[in-house]
Amino acid sequence: MIHEHLKDRILYDGTQIRPNWALDELNIKGPSIITWIGPMNIKDIIDYEDKKLRIKADRMAHFIIEHFDEQPANLRLCYHRQRMLVMILQEELWENGIPTRREGDDLYIGTGKLTVSVATASVSSMKIHLGINITSKGTPEDVETIGIQDYKDLGEDDIIEIVGNVAKKYIQEIRSIEEDITKTRTG
Repeated sequence: MIHEHLKDRILYDGTQIRPNWALDELNIKGPSIITWIGPMNIKDIIDYEDKKLRIKADRMAHFIIEHFDEQPANLRLCYHRQRMLVMILQEELWENGIPTRREGDDLYIGTGKLTVSVATASVSSMKIHLGINITSKGTPEDVETIGIQDYKDLGEDDIIEIVGNVAKKYIQEIRSIEEDITKTRTG
């Protein structure tokens, strides 16, 4: 699994959750974590609970993760990985003096919602999107939100470092699980 942080500030509009987006758009083949900072405005919402909501923000840190190691793709496993990613982010934020609480796949600072996330599976792969509000500007008015910079004065380089650390720890966790599987005797 590779990690690539994009310098371009692309809009996350939900199309990045489609299978093989990293290959089609970035020529990145195989399992990957693609990260970038940019706005969000989702038009085609895949989570049935969120169908009537407006999901948008002016500035977020985005993760797009794609796995190909289960054929057919396993939605349950994908949701487990999504929760693991959120917990790794929570741990990294605590280490940076940003206390959060987790409710399922969402992180909060106080009563403000900090993250959005979705997991999905296609015939060929499992995908995760995790978005972290950098500020609460541009978020829906009917949801109490908060951004990292609303809580703590961090520069963009600090946020990119946090994102990079989360990606690195996620890759290490996946690799460690694979190594544990290969050394465990069954039967």
